[in-house]
Amino acid sequence: MRDRPGRWWAELPPAAGAAVMATGILSVDLHLIGSELPSLAFFALAGLGWIVLAGEFLARLAGDRRRWRAEADTPPALTAVAATTVLGARCVQQGWTAAGYALLAPAALIWPVLLVSVLRRWHRGMPGSAFLVCVATQGLAVLAAALHRAGGPGWLGDAALAAFGLALLLYLEALARFDFRQVREGPGDHWIAGGALAICALAGSGLITTHRWTGGGQDALKVLTLVLVGLDLAWYVVLLTAEARWPRPAYDIRRWATVFPLGMTAAACLSAADAVGVDWLRSTGRVLLWIALGFWVVTAGGLLLTLRRRRAEEAARSG
Repeated sequence: MRDRPGRWWAELPPAAGAAVMATGILSVDLHLIGSELPSLAFFALAGLGWIVLAGEFLARLAGDRRRWRAEADTPPALTAVAATTVLGARCVQQGWTAAGYALLAPAALIWPVLLVSVLRRWHRGMPGSAFLVCVATQGLAVLAAALHRAGGPGWLGDAALAAFGLALLLYLEALARFDFRQVREGPGDHWIAGGALAICALAGSGLITTHRWTGGGQDALKVLTLVLVGLDLAWYVVLLTAEARWPRPAYDIRRWATVFPLGMTAAACLSAADAVGVDWLRSTGRVLLWIALGFWVVTAGGLLLTLRRRRAEEAARSG
């Protein structure tokens, strides 16, 4: 199927969903520190990006089934679930619980289809996008827990806990298949190895603040959340050091999968500071947020320059 002229977004691969994830989580972060105006701006950008990509997702499903199936077999397809849950969590922050439920429903419906399709084709030596099986599953946990805290039924809390546990197992499976050479050579999505732990920690904080579990269960969640934050920060240092040692300055759409873990690590620290009561995590989260915002600006600039160059090339060919 030939795309109509001007529909540049029709050429975007599933990995483009990471741009919505990155923008959405920065909106969440900015809300957590009380910067409402910039948070709403990022929220609007994430929502617009989600609408464009969701429309293209449905267009491919309806009009180019072969391409849709080929893309559904790859881990980046799971950005559709993850981006939807991040946007849903931001809606709940805003008090729009109906929108949160409306986004949870399709995310939960397409999650098993895409997850099974991806897992059937797993192999050794996977890129960082393999960790999206954990990120997408944990995104469901984050959104379900947020809706439960907003007054939703108890089964949402139980579902969030089940998704949380499954996502941890999926992380270990992805880690066993991850090609660690990606730390030195990866084009950007290798950062999800750390970002997946960040969203695990964010989900843990969300479960703690539901107050559905008390006593030993609550204590275990607090310890596990702190461990996950620590492991995430360790990955952060390793990956940032690798970027300095082996720079990769060229723009690649998978760079949005770098921005998302940076923003998610900030969110994990900010949320854990309140859920577990560790004050230094709050200041750490603020610092990491500004780093993530800087990377977002650079990556967005790379995207705009790439689109501008592509349009110039198309104009030259047509002229």
